[in-house]
Amino acid sequence: MTSIGKILFAIVLVASSWTSGVLFAGDYEKQKVVYHINYDNPKAQAGALRNIQNHINAVGAENLDLKVVLHGNGLALLLEPDALQNVPKFKHANATDDITAKITGLKDQGVNFHVCANTVRGRKVDVANDLYDVEDADIVPSGVAEVAKLQAMGYAYIKP
Repeated sequence: MTSIGKILFAIVLVASSWTSGVLFAGDYEKQKVVYHINYDNPKAQAGALRNIQNHINAVGAENLDLKVVLHGNGLALLLEPDALQNVPKFKHANATDDITAKITGLKDQGVNFHVCANTVRGRKVDVANDLYDVEDADIVPSGVAEVAKLQAMGYAYIKP
């Protein structure tokens, strides 16, 4: 093999190992992400929670600042099934034992859930009794304004 051939071979070998490392290493920089949920479909909401867990699994909780913003029908994710009779403006109450376990698991990994005050007020939701594990600090003035604020702060937007 000539010197030029050896050099070209070396270049190809280094380039292929570099690109395969980039494609398959799974190394991610720190990420800031907002997941936007404003729909009440139980299967879609369960799928969104799976997406969030998969995101954490891929990036690592230590590399992720992840927020979930809920407004409108999206509050159904946190609505206790017993509360549905008290809050007739919702079609679904999706905070089943399975879903609440997933939410607790996500919160334990640093995920923050933000709830729209406009929806709470407009739909007459009793935060303490109707919603699963929501505190005053979780309430934001407006869900859509919160999404916009987070995007302006550099959060990537995902609507699963």
